[in-house]
Formats: sequence, C-alpha cells, structure tokens
Amino acid sequence: MAIRVPRVLQLSKQILRQAKLFSSSSSSSNDVPKGYLAVYVGERKIKRFVVPISYLKEPSFQDLLRRAEEEYGYDHPMGGLTIPCSEETFINLASRLN
Repeated sequence: MAIRVPRVLQLSKQILRQAKLFSSSSSSSNDVPKGYLAVYVGERKIKRFVVPISYLKEPSFQDLLRRAEEEYGYDHPMGGLTIPCSEETFINLASRLN
C-alpha cells in the first residue's frame, strides 16, 4: 500500500531545497540558521524575513505557499521564496504563529 504525500508537503520540500541553495551564499548576511527559512515578502518593497521551518506545517502559512505557487510557480524573482502579500499581513500572520 503506497502512502501519498500531500501536495503542500511536496511544495514545502521543493521550497526548502531552493532556500538551501539560495542561503548557501558566501556572504554572512545571507546565512540562515539551521531550522529556519528565508522568505521575501512585500508587494512594492521586498523585505527578507527568516522564519522557523515549523511554520510550513501551519495552515495559514500553507495558504501563503499556495499563493506563491500560483503567482510565481518555482521561478521566484528574488531567487528565494517570495510570498505575494503585504509586509503588514505577513507580520500579523507570523505574530499569531509564535
């Protein structure tokens, strides 16, 4: 009997692989601690946030991942995961997840 991996988990794994490649830059400003993920958020001005990977299992964060997939597919403009929402919306969401 095969176990089917939900689409969100597949998307999360793809994003983590991309983020790992992106965060492996030699510049110390791009370092992301183990257990965290760098994301880019904003509609006009893009800002970088480093969030715990535990956010990936949260339904509200998964909704943002789905929107990012619809907007960009796997070709994100900043080279890392770009989330298409306002900075204020993202901060409000992140504060509820902590």
